[in-house]
Amino acid sequence: MDAAPQTPADLAFDRRWWTLAVLCLSLLIVFVGNSSLNVAIPTLSRDLHASQSQLQWVVAIYSLVFAGLLFSTGALGDRFGRKGALQLGLLLFLVGAALASESTGMGQLIACRAIMGVAGALIMPSTLSIIINVFPAHERPKAIAIWASVTGAAGAFGPVASGILLGHFWYGSIFLINIPVIAVALIAGKFLVPKSRDPEESQFDPLGAVLSIIGIVALVYGLIEAPDKGWMSVGTLAAFAVAIVVLALFVAWELHTPEPMLDMHYFRIPAFSTGTGGMILVFVAMYGVMFLITQYFQEVLGYSPLSAALRLMPIAAIMMVVAPNTPKLSARFGAHRAVAFGMLLIATGLFLLIGLTTHTPYAYVVMCLVPLTTGIALSMSPMTASIMSAVPPRRAGAGSAMNDATRELGAALGIAVLGSVAASRYASSVAPALRGLSKVDQSSARTSIAGALRVASTLPGAAGRTLASSASHAFINGIHLAVVVGAILAVISAVIVYRNLPHSLVPSGAMHGPTEALEEVAAMGLGGVPPVFADVERDEERALENDRRMHRERERRPDRPGDRERDRERSA
Repeated sequence: MDAAPQTPADLAFDRRWWTLAVLCLSLLIVFVGNSSLNVAIPTLSRDLHASQSQLQWVVAIYSLVFAGLLFSTGALGDRFGRKGALQLGLLLFLVGAALASESTGMGQLIACRAIMGVAGALIMPSTLSIIINVFPAHERPKAIAIWASVTGAAGAFGPVASGILLGHFWYGSIFLINIPVIAVALIAGKFLVPKSRDPEESQFDPLGAVLSIIGIVALVYGLIEAPDKGWMSVGTLAAFAVAIVVLALFVAWELHTPEPMLDMHYFRIPAFSTGTGGMILVFVAMYGVMFLITQYFQEVLGYSPLSAALRLMPIAAIMMVVAPNTPKLSARFGAHRAVAFGMLLIATGLFLLIGLTTHTPYAYVVMCLVPLTTGIALSMSPMTASIMSAVPPRRAGAGSAMNDATRELGAALGIAVLGSVAASRYASSVAPALRGLSKVDQSSARTSIAGALRVASTLPGAAGRTLASSASHAFINGIHLAVVVGAILAVISAVIVYRNLPHSLVPSGAMHGPTEALEEVAAMGLGGVPPVFADVERDEERALENDRRMHRERERRPDRPGDRERDRERSA
């Protein structure tokens, strides 16, 4: 008797590990493409004469677009097909990377980074959703662990690869590294990634998405541009006014629309609101400090991009050691105590950075990073669990999306807030050293330390050395003020978390095991792109039902070669 042809579900099951390889490759692109930018900030400042606000924008715009579209792109993939969303994201990333490599001005580069943010928002939710639907329940944890470990490796690999390329080529080379990888992922994905969709459960809220993006962008615009334009200037006040009005409209709309992008009623639950606020602060500290430290390494201490990237590696190593023990500590001492202690460690690390000078040994910087990154690792998993445990299982997708959006928003705000505080102090501190310079040179030196060093290189002997020294001290003064602000926020947050975060968290929908905690921190990487844990609970139920349906179909039709072997594998 002839064997019946394989169904699409059978083909998807047979190719599942190849599918995982394509999905990991797709995610690798997003992390390498973003994390590689960190060590290129001083290079962009020198080659494109970028101001400090432009440097903040080129890093923050990716996270802003990503956070604003995350709710909508997840629903888009569920309704119209996750494979299509994934491949559309890869194509957009290809376009954005190619255009970014040829950018001749910061405005063009910022626009290209926005395109890449749209692409990332399409790629990230699709990868995990497809994994959950392709793999049977007993293989799913292993597949997700591989997925997360690849993202963690990419977050560490990106800055190192960028440092190597910047040592031999122009800044655009850090974007070109993505193109051959994207080409392989696109071609392989066409044949190896199955189609997957969920038409009955995904709803759109386009007005909510538009209002949230406009409001957040206006807020960040005001924060980033204030040091240059003035905190009380018309443009800055107008930006803050637009942000307040539009975000108020967003809240009003979400409270009254039948299918809100974000259910505002969840913020009445202390576990949800405290976890959300705490997660934002963690990422404010992490990415605000990284934005400043990468410039400190290269502009003040004189490290090359590769040397700076290698000196950031302890961050990932510390997190990978601490994270697996976080759920155990949280269960023993209480989630509120674990997170509050983590916040105090973050504050300690930030306060220690006040000791930075123009000749600080690298060992001291590591001593500052140890409590900072330990506190971040201690805080992340319990706060994720807090957010997810406050949301009913049927709305787990909304909680997951909120958890991910808070990370991206925190990353953008960290660069905007701490970067702007540092920029304001730098501009005021360097001003006395600019007397006697032309207006053009004064403007260039005031906008960034790279601009000041560029002007100093054109001045004769002692004058140039004096300006360079003054700029370095002014930049360090800016870092000192920024870390003090961050540390004060961390202490306040520790008090709020201790008082409002639950002692223990409901296991449903939350992440409590060492493996999950390790995956979460690994996926954080070094790039400012947090992991997107899709609606795991809902998707797992759907995938289990799919497994049962396939088993019933096999019972109704004649056996084919390989069916029994696959069934035995699934039940093992």
